[in-house]
Amino acid sequence: MKHSISLFLILLLIISCKKTEEKTEPVSKRGLITQKAMVVSARAEASKIGSDILKKGGNAFDAMAATQLALAVSYPYAGNIGGGGFMVYRKNNGEIGALDFREKAPIAATKDMYLDDLGNVIPEKSTLGAMAVGVPGSVAGVFAVHEKFGSLPIEDIIKPSIKLAYKGVIVTKKQEKKIEHYKPLIKKVNKDSTLFHKLWKQNDTIKYKALAETLTRIMNHGKDEFYKGETAKRLVKFIQDNGGIITEEDLAKYNVKWREPTTFSYDDLKIISMSPPSSGGICLAQIMKMIEPFHLNEFGHNSVKTIQIITEAERRAYADRSFYLGDPDFVKIPSNTLIDNAYLSGRMNDFSFDKATKSSDVSHGNIQVIESDETTHYSIVDPFGNSVSVTTTINGAYGSKLYCSDLGFFLNNEMDDFSSKPGVPNMFGVTGGEANSIVPQKRMLSSMTPTIVEKNGELFMSLGTPGGSTIITSVMQTILNVHEFNMTMQEAVNAPRFHHQWLPDEIRMEPSSFDLKIINQLKNLGYYINEEDAPVIGKVDGIMVLQDKTLEGGADRRGDDTAVGF
Repeated sequence: MKHSISLFLILLLIISCKKTEEKTEPVSKRGLITQKAMVVSARAEASKIGSDILKKGGNAFDAMAATQLALAVSYPYAGNIGGGGFMVYRKNNGEIGALDFREKAPIAATKDMYLDDLGNVIPEKSTLGAMAVGVPGSVAGVFAVHEKFGSLPIEDIIKPSIKLAYKGVIVTKKQEKKIEHYKPLIKKVNKDSTLFHKLWKQNDTIKYKALAETLTRIMNHGKDEFYKGETAKRLVKFIQDNGGIITEEDLAKYNVKWREPTTFSYDDLKIISMSPPSSGGICLAQIMKMIEPFHLNEFGHNSVKTIQIITEAERRAYADRSFYLGDPDFVKIPSNTLIDNAYLSGRMNDFSFDKATKSSDVSHGNIQVIESDETTHYSIVDPFGNSVSVTTTINGAYGSKLYCSDLGFFLNNEMDDFSSKPGVPNMFGVTGGEANSIVPQKRMLSSMTPTIVEKNGELFMSLGTPGGSTIITSVMQTILNVHEFNMTMQEAVNAPRFHHQWLPDEIRMEPSSFDLKIINQLKNLGYYINEEDAPVIGKVDGIMVLQDKTLEGGADRRGDDTAVGF
């Protein structure tokens, strides 16, 4: 009997120990795994529409156009036909490219349009209402992609979003909070009551009848409907009735620009990212090339030394960033020099593990320009092996807060991404300079960083994020999480993030996400830690091609982001 009891107690002890081991052993978390194709975006409705296009036989470019329009319906916080963005693509034959459908300054825009008679910046003029609106590029971007690479009829691309707009979109808890937070500004800007004056609650359904009708006209009459047709006339009238300066000529003259992406290597990876007027690709290249000589995998993920190296590289890249960068159609940019290995090696000569570098001791430039956190990103891989990475925005949350009830969408406040006055911060506390001054038909500088990664010549990742100035560093940390620290796509997206942008001289950290001992060590080395102003850093949406050629989606837990595929 005693022997039986002893065996029973031993067995209980073994089970208990095993359970303890299971609790403490790190568990690998994978995102959605699919065999052929995937779309990851800020809303499940948009991801599903994009995935359904792929199921129907469409390619990644068809899905891009469909997802962009679906986000305009399901995610008006940032998804849009009243804004613009960037796309980076890689075809299954290895061909790469980029599309710039960024907004432009109106023809009547002037360098000092946001200054008073004393030369001071007029509060809110570049951020709220019709004067803040840049000429939208999203519709032109959708049609440019479809005309060049699409395989399905445009009706197949647009109809799902029209159907969704009529049917309505269910409000999530996070969306309820966003609408409630920005409702006072929406009421302040709009003369009449809008769809977003109502107190929308979680599980309510918002129907977008006016937007459905606008999308139907665009489907029937093409891009010219938005830029030259009835929609254009109604849009211009609305903007001018609200005090804006955009004209029918502005819309008619709008054009997208196909550009060469910024490419560089990091170990055995080839990184393909957005070129100017986005600062994303060049800044990403600078940071990653500066940290490449260090052995981050030996130091460990988010260790003191890893955070130091990344922070100091970020500090130096952001010091360069906006001094040199702007719209390449208006500004000469020394792109090759900025990402040259010899130049970047010199930038890290004064780095020491013993103490923080002071931003006041780092040149160059007292100028930076970013868009807001309220951008959105989506990544797509199709069954044929094509991939696109798209970041799109209306700048601030709900853009200028000006909502055209007649047409059913918010208009951007992208003009604030220009330098209203050199040396004076914009709405996000960031200072601008001459390279990004306002000029008619010029595109404003951006931080958007849609990125595709190859490994050993094969498609490896497609990723990007919203997040203003943190976009670049969020994309970079996600790539490193996979490459240096062997994380899954979902783990890489979920991992805590930090950010340094030269000025202010601080490391922003997602609160309660980093070990207190590490934070104290960094403080002792002279780093200022800010855990208050960055509750969320980025919302990365990424896709990784696994060794067996299946796809893993990483949809950021920080939002309502969702991966859908088959």
